[in-house]
Amino acid sequence: MNQPPQTTPVSEAAISAYEDTVIPWADAQAALADARTFWLSTQAPEATAHVRPHFAVWVDSTLYFTANLGSRKARNLARDPRCTIATQNNDFDLVVEGSAAQVADEGTLHRVADAYIAKYGWPDEVRNGAFTATFGAPTAGPPPYHVFAVSPTTIYAFGNGPATRWRFLSRTD
Repeated sequence: MNQPPQTTPVSEAAISAYEDTVIPWADAQAALADARTFWLSTQAPEATAHVRPHFAVWVDSTLYFTANLGSRKARNLARDPRCTIATQNNDFDLVVEGSAAQVADEGTLHRVADAYIAKYGWPDEVRNGAFTATFGAPTAGPPPYHVFAVSPTTIYAFGNGPATRWRFLSRTD
């Protein structure tokens, strides 16, 4: 990944027909950090959605997840990096739309590994630009697990009251 994702919204808007208030960006970031299970959607070659549950971490205002490069999701992302990743907390649901890129920076990989250990107890070690672990999720396949960062274009939060949309600059803007 050549440039870090754009993680500060350039605009926010209430999108609920019932309210004109917005969910604070700080609350959305806290929810992304605290969420346990995420749902990652990529596009399969036959143009169907490929959706799987996933663990992810919010580090340095960026959402990261891992994948074995032989997995369907990693192959889909190599062909088309656009993806959607969603989660929920007690207050609202979050949908992150954007593109995922593989991370190569050693410092970032170590910070992300530390976050996985703290959040999930997953004993990640960084080796040769990827994570190795003595065990993975049942559907993860064997290590190595490569780290991907999501560069958001839009993030949505849907609550019982307000619904909010944040837009981000893409790297081509």
